[in-house]
Amino acid sequence: MDANKGKGDQGMQNPSGQMDRPVSFHFLESMLPKAVKRRVHALKRLQVQCANIEAKFYEEVHDLERKYSALYQPLFDKRRDIVTGTVEPTDEECEWHSDREEEEELAEEVKEKAAIEDAKKEEATPEEDPKGIPEFWLTIFKSVDMLSDMLQEHDEPILKHLKDIQVKFSEPGQPMSFTLEFHFEPNGYFNNAVLTKVYKMKSEPDASDPFSFEGPEIIDCEGCQIDWHKGKDVTVKTIKKKQKHKGRGTVRTVTKQVPNDSFFNFFNPVKASPDGEMDEDSEFTLATDFEIGHFFRERIVPRAVLYFTGEALEDDESFEEEELEEGDEEEQDEEGDEDEDDDGDFDPKKEQPQPAECKQQ
Repeated sequence: MDANKGKGDQGMQNPSGQMDRPVSFHFLESMLPKAVKRRVHALKRLQVQCANIEAKFYEEVHDLERKYSALYQPLFDKRRDIVTGTVEPTDEECEWHSDREEEEELAEEVKEKAAIEDAKKEEATPEEDPKGIPEFWLTIFKSVDMLSDMLQEHDEPILKHLKDIQVKFSEPGQPMSFTLEFHFEPNGYFNNAVLTKVYKMKSEPDASDPFSFEGPEIIDCEGCQIDWHKGKDVTVKTIKKKQKHKGRGTVRTVTKQVPNDSFFNFFNPVKASPDGEMDEDSEFTLATDFEIGHFFRERIVPRAVLYFTGEALEDDESFEEEELEEGDEEEQDEEGDEDEDDDGDFDPKKEQPQPAECKQQ
């Protein structure tokens, strides 16, 4: 993103008190006295140095993420074992006191009635004890809009075999990246035990535009080859097409495979162009892919149980509503300012542009 975009939109006042058309910072800078412009250039050099220090800061953050990832992993391994039914948690580990008032205030007689009904059901039907937490990850996929948009009906039976999703960070001294690992139990669809997606990152200011640096960014991603069983590849579909011979007029039916919508296309991503030249659709597809990869890393994997229960979805919705409300208020304020300007002549002494707030890292 261009760091200067939107910052040069303030109108410049002329001596008659009228507003001139917006002027760019480059033009403003050219209007400065030579001695002042020279000092501004010195400040810009300092700003580039700040950006380089900030890049180093984010490299150390990546090292910290790697360190703490190793501390989280035993807990995530225990989560996987409980989900798959490999381990049965103890009574103590299962204790959980809900903070929801409606559950805490449930009348005792209602509880007793429910217990009686449950007892009757158990007598009527054999007791079922499902293994682990069935369809744990599939439920998450179906609940989260960003993932459900990618999910097709033919993907669901495959994702029932998904045991775990893990995030692995690049090793010290290696280019910055993170890898999503999708661990599957043996299934009738493909031979891979693990499907991987690597997201390559960059944490350094762009030499041609150092002031646009806002932290690490994903610059490319790489999927993996899926070893599908014969006839089980859901990323393609077979279509039949009739062809007519121009000379003889005979008709024959040919079959061919064409791409098919599927979540598993996630492992065959669009590649970023080395020269940065991509068509609009490819750019959008790649940007969406980066967003999904980041969402897996930052939200889904660390807080999986809360997405399974829906609690994290409520938090996400509340956050989005807050952002929307703040945006509405800003828009209303801007409209109000315009109304005030319409009521009278512009007074340059009263309507000076306000400085933008500094972005905190």
